[in-house]
Amino acid sequence: MPRPPLPLNALRAFEAAARHQNLTRAALELCVSQAALSHQIRTLEQRLGVALFHRLPRGVALTDEGAALYPVLQDAFDRIAGGMQRFLGAEDRQVLTVGAVATFAAGWLLPRLARFEAAHPDIELRVQTHNNRIDLASEGLDLAIRFGDGDWQGQECTAVLDTPFAPLCAPGLATRLHDPADLAGVPLLRSYRTDEWPRWLAAAGAAGVEARGPVFDSSLALAAAASGGSGVALLPLRMFEREIAEGRLVQPFAATVELGRYWLTRLRSRTEREPAARFRLWLEEQGREAVGG
Repeated sequence: MPRPPLPLNALRAFEAAARHQNLTRAALELCVSQAALSHQIRTLEQRLGVALFHRLPRGVALTDEGAALYPVLQDAFDRIAGGMQRFLGAEDRQVLTVGAVATFAAGWLLPRLARFEAAHPDIELRVQTHNNRIDLASEGLDLAIRFGDGDWQGQECTAVLDTPFAPLCAPGLATRLHDPADLAGVPLLRSYRTDEWPRWLAAAGAAGVEARGPVFDSSLALAAAASGGSGVALLPLRMFEREIAEGRLVQPFAATVELGRYWLTRLRSRTEREPAARFRLWLEEQGREAVGG
């Protein structure tokens, strides 16, 4: 006698919860209550005879059995969505949600988004900004762009763009700076990464200069303060090419330092969806063009 089919709603509930690794976000996506979603998942677990999730104080984590089942269902639902597109027409676009550190989003990604839209009209890109501290699972992101050394636990990291750092300031303040040692007499605007100014000062040979000044949580805020004459900020040059070209920010010294790079990251526990792969390849190409140019 054939076994009854597995309930589709339960499979969909599990796939959404595995993708978000958060029951509340999965329930919101499927327009059901969290209690109903949990009931569907428990029904599926009972049918399969295995636990699919570890229930944690904040969210859930896949068991080995859940991690094995998730990519199978994700691929199946993606195939269904792809097949339905032929009947629903071009209006049914694939949604890709990307978190991007605000500096990268404003200074580099947004001016290039029209190119991505033109090349991939079937992908609806949704961009959320963050300050480099982000949780892909709990925030429901497919991908995240962040700055650092590429070492984030449990994540697949693809290098996107290198960018040298250098001091930038308002034109009026730049006229007072003839040697790196002159920085001792002006406020040095700082980020929460405390090693940045010491590393640049060492590279520039500015012994004895101490970084003192207000601390900001984003390079955008640092740049705004610097262009307003509040001090000198150490900033990623590629992110502020427009402000430099327009003369709102000036680079008083040629010395630069590499402090990290921008990376595209995704959870290793999730299979890379086709829209995410296309965005990754496009982003890598744009990065190569920027460096080559």
